[in-house]
Amino acid sequence: SSYGIGAASGPTLSADSAAGAAAGGGGFAPSSLPSPEAIKAELDRYVIGQDDTKRVLSVAMYNHYKRLRIMRDPGTAAAAEGADTNGGEASSDEQEGEQLAQMGSDEEESIDLDKSNIMLLGPTGSGKTLLARTLAKLVDVPFTIADATCLTQAGYVGEDVESILSKLYQNSGGSVESTQVGIVYLDEIDKLARKADAITMTRDVSGEGVQQALLKMLEGSVVNVPERGGRKGPRAEQISIDTTNILFICGGAFTGLTRVVNQRKQDTVIGFDAKMRSKDASAVQLDDSAVGSTPLQVEDLISYGFLPEFVGRFPVLAKLASLEEADLVRVMTQPRNALLKQYRALFAADGVDLGFTNDAVRAIAARAKKANTGARGLRSIVEEVLLDAMFELPSWSARGVQRVVVTRETIEEGRPPELTPPPQEVEEDDEPLRHSA
Repeated sequence: SSYGIGAASGPTLSADSAAGAAAGGGGFAPSSLPSPEAIKAELDRYVIGQDDTKRVLSVAMYNHYKRLRIMRDPGTAAAAEGADTNGGEASSDEQEGEQLAQMGSDEEESIDLDKSNIMLLGPTGSGKTLLARTLAKLVDVPFTIADATCLTQAGYVGEDVESILSKLYQNSGGSVESTQVGIVYLDEIDKLARKADAITMTRDVSGEGVQQALLKMLEGSVVNVPERGGRKGPRAEQISIDTTNILFICGGAFTGLTRVVNQRKQDTVIGFDAKMRSKDASAVQLDDSAVGSTPLQVEDLISYGFLPEFVGRFPVLAKLASLEEADLVRVMTQPRNALLKQYRALFAADGVDLGFTNDAVRAIAARAKKANTGARGLRSIVEEVLLDAMFELPSWSARGVQRVVVTRETIEEGRPPELTPPPQEVEEDDEPLRHSA
């Protein structure tokens, strides 16, 4: 039998979200407050596995929306606070015999809700960037994805950190107010780590220097950004953007972090009680794909090469586990934009139906798991397997082939896929078949 790879419908969070996106061009609608369960349900349709990370992101999005609603309507927070200070059993200072902490406040005191930036840690192909791109489709606030590898300190070749806000400003349609409540996803953040073997006499302008430049932006400050993008200049028109309410989400593979954690766990005892370890015993197999399941501490990220001040700007650490073979099978078949659905659509454009047997899909997943490339390596495997078929596809379509089925032998042994019905023979005197667009 073959895996079903039919189509699915698009995302719909709520009627308020849809109305806000249609009326405001993607701007934030104060009435739109999707619950964490609703946000996670939409992420489940696009991303396989990583339930813990999706819960973290869903709560972060919900709290971000809620902070914006409280900012626009301070009466919401005041009403919630008044509900806790009213008389009755709910306002008692004791709960089941335990004294509750005193959190009394002045009635005229306003509470500032700080944001909680998020750092995603996971091996390559685990879904970090896909989660960010999916969030960008679901939210009603400006969203941008930036690459940390392009950033350098001001005055050096590369992009300034202000270019991140410039992209967010452009995605907001040129609205400063919308930009100041947007969301930024900074990819490849692990590439900013200070290398332990770096030459100390040279300035680390693309690593530690960028971390220092991002500190104030992450915490919240007013940043001058070129209105038309590009680098800062004395003659360029600039706008001021307050980053206090901009949510920053960073993600990276953190290659080598498991080695840092392993070194921390090893005992360094000197003396007669020291543990003697041979070279064979100490040669532990360190797999970077296990970073998502490794118990981390803040000191591990600091030892990896991040400034303590930089790590402190990310109170939420979410770890993504490496995908197993069963997860990779679901990645290829179940999500709305599943990989095999995409290739099936390509074949359908030539009037040919494409199918994969169960064993074939599992064989593709096994190859990707062995290569340790995660979901990102699935496309290269399918491209390799279907190369000859896609080359012959126009000819097969003209010769009456209606269905192409990829089997396990096609994946493992390189055999051609099964064609139904077999292609008709073409006489030598006939003109070569041409594929009409």
